[in-house]
Amino acid sequence: MMRYYGSGSGKADGRERGRWRGVLSDRRQRVLAALIEEYVARALPVGSRTLTERYQLGVSPATVRNELSVLEDGGYITQPHTSAGRIPTDHGYRAFVDNLLAADFTGEDERYRPVVDELRRSASELDALLEQTSSALTRLTDCLSIVLAPSVLNLHIKQLSLISLNAYRALVVLVTEDGQVFNRQMEFAEEVSSDELARVQAFLGDVFTGKSLQQIEDGLGQGMAEAFRDPLVRMALDEVLSCLQESELSRAHRLGVSSLLTKPEFSQSQALLPVMQVLEDDTVMLHILDDAVRQGDGTPSVRIGRENDAAELAGVSVVASRYGRGESAGVVAVIGPTRMDYSKVLRAVRIASAALQDV
Repeated sequence: MMRYYGSGSGKADGRERGRWRGVLSDRRQRVLAALIEEYVARALPVGSRTLTERYQLGVSPATVRNELSVLEDGGYITQPHTSAGRIPTDHGYRAFVDNLLAADFTGEDERYRPVVDELRRSASELDALLEQTSSALTRLTDCLSIVLAPSVLNLHIKQLSLISLNAYRALVVLVTEDGQVFNRQMEFAEEVSSDELARVQAFLGDVFTGKSLQQIEDGLGQGMAEAFRDPLVRMALDEVLSCLQESELSRAHRLGVSSLLTKPEFSQSQALLPVMQVLEDDTVMLHILDDAVRQGDGTPSVRIGRENDAAELAGVSVVASRYGRGESAGVVAVIGPTRMDYSKVLRAVRIASAALQDV
């Protein structure tokens, strides 16, 4: 549970409070945080009596009612029905999340160490680590998790092999410097001998070794194009590029759709369907996670409700963080209803990012 509203004295844990944006007084911060915690826990509109009885706000019920009115006027909360309590708006969640993001988490890395070490011990290969990290994210947050592998176009190539299967077919095998292996069959309209394949393999090996596919693609426009006029060389290059691009689109590890179906917001499958249709579009998904990719300081990015560009995502929040170094960076993300436990999700995303930091 989130405990960011402090005690009756108005003092709260400085590490976790941070500084709220805007002009909310300390008391209003505590009232808003308590209302968000209650709504996250129960998915029901929250009244002033509930806040007074369940949370140590240190003020009278009349004062709580007054503060709720002020928060409603400021757009932080809304009243869905005249006789109902209040619920947070996207603006209210944003104020709360900005407080969390501004918090000082110094020293928390050591608390994560056992979880991080266990993830790394339990998976010897990158894809297995990504899958287990996604699974851990789903368990920790009870939401949909997505782990994007580092872009294969930025992985550096260690070895390229062309293996003859018969006169009309060969297998392209690519090994990257981090140990990943990609393969794809290529077919020829005319017979190709093993000697011809060996010649092409030697040439491409000299060109590819130590470079990323992105560097090779860029180089084709800078004087290397002439060297690739050989039809067999060009065909092999096209097969390698196709192999890696297909692998890139398939290396998004998604888990937790069933968890979303348990949320009141998505109890009817038709409410979740538009969300899933958007998330199944790799181009849209990469755009959604673009904030995290561009965030260079490791701070998670958070898009709340209508802050998402896609109208279908107006009812969900996306918390994402990049991992890895330089060009070899991937993304971990959690997607759930705007009524998510942002404190728990931010911590889970930090754990996942730490587990994958050195891949």
